[in-house]
Amino acid sequence: MVKFSAGPVPYVYVCTRMRVRKSKLIPREDYLRLLNMSIPEITRFIEETQYKKEIDELASSFHGIDLLELALSWNLAKEYQSIQDITPGVLKRFTQSYLRKWDIQNILTIFRGKAQGMKTGKIREILVPGGELDKVFLDRLLKEDSLEKIVEALRGQSIYPVIAAGITTAIEEESFAKIENALYKQFYENLLSEATSGFKGGRQFLEYILLDIDMINIRNMFRLRADKLPEDASTMVIPGGRFSIQDFQDLVSIEDEKSFIDALKSKVTLKPLLVLLDAMTGERSLREIEIDLIKVQLAQMESFSKMKPFSIHPILTYLEKKKYEIFNLRAIARGKEVNLPTDRIRGYLVM
Repeated sequence: MVKFSAGPVPYVYVCTRMRVRKSKLIPREDYLRLLNMSIPEITRFIEETQYKKEIDELASSFHGIDLLELALSWNLAKEYQSIQDITPGVLKRFTQSYLRKWDIQNILTIFRGKAQGMKTGKIREILVPGGELDKVFLDRLLKEDSLEKIVEALRGQSIYPVIAAGITTAIEEESFAKIENALYKQFYENLLSEATSGFKGGRQFLEYILLDIDMINIRNMFRLRADKLPEDASTMVIPGGRFSIQDFQDLVSIEDEKSFIDALKSKVTLKPLLVLLDAMTGERSLREIEIDLIKVQLAQMESFSKMKPFSIHPILTYLEKKKYEIFNLRAIARGKEVNLPTDRIRGYLVM
């Protein structure tokens, strides 16, 4: 394991490594090629990239979509752990705090998989142990035979109080949405506290957190409007960004689409977002809007990285782009598995 102390030289080193890794991500033209391949062809293609080790290790035990799913999860988790190993000083602290988002996702995946009667192996394939809860711990949770026992096994973890307080209602309502909302609110509250606690580089970390909160809240506005559930708006907002709970509720409650877009534009200042909102029409699907909002966020993160090349920004930018590479490859493979039309699969990709 390579270790560095904090300071200018290791910061330059790790941020340069992130730019090198980012340059090796799959480009748009290769995604377009993958859309015209079968699952065996996709597997052979990615075996020639940075996923070769995982494909080779798993090929004797898994095949088809199962091989792809598990190889992608393993690769992403290993990449996240590797980056934590080489990241120095306070950048490591911020990176680890950011990656705890995966603890939430993994626990919710286990809850939902168990509740739906999924086989343990299928749940394991899509877990990404890149946060504080490692593969060994997650495997322990998967072996439990009830949701209540899983919750008890989480005792002592930072997420335990929120989950313990909401699990009874979740089981009764057969929905983990309330627990999910509460966990992400806690997560972002902790990130904001971390970024404003006086550590060097906290201001740059805060820039990312505020961007992330705002973009999540905007995506949730569009989702709530599409589902026509404005009464739930106050429970969906992540506090700390530019939208207060009242702002969020007021915006979601606007019935006319154009009036909603105009009101939203009056609340934001990010130029690429304003350009996107200007171009929106009522003909766009929710999925198309969400993909475009993700692209705006990634572009802004890239801009942060260029303005502050030796900060937390290049690390977070790479982590997010790597996440969406896995997302894209999974979307293509799953789409092929159920014979979705190529154009429909393409609509799910972040390119």
